[in-house]
Amino acid sequence: QVQLVESGGGSVQAGGSLRLSCAVSGATYSSYYLGWFRQAPGKQREGVAAIYTDGGITYYADSVKGRFTISQDNADNTLYLQMNSLKPEDTAMYYCAAAYRASGINYYFIGGIQMRPNYWGQGTQVTVSS
Repeated sequence: QVQLVESGGGSVQAGGSLRLSCAVSGATYSSYYLGWFRQAPGKQREGVAAIYTDGGITYYADSVKGRFTISQDNADNTLYLQMNSLKPEDTAMYYCAAAYRASGINYYFIGGIQMRPNYWGQGTQVTVSS
């Protein structure tokens, strides 16, 4: 059973930065996808960035490419999302998710891959004001 706990959300003005963290526990297998997703009010959930834990290959949605960076710290089992040059349209609930040894029901395209998470965190709110 994989557990994911996000932190680091908050309110920031446009052009500012935030770093989200996701504490990952319970994953004994070393090769799987971790990702960040977001859902704005009235909109469908979308994939933002993903990373393959074995090797650290990263993938980004076009809307965040060049502004967001996904990374992992294997020493403390934490996933990060560094968000720079934030825009009001980045306002959303952000979720950490894992596609771990199985596939979830829903799939998301992120920078050329299809990710089907089967574990989700509870989410952290990011609000960007203009």
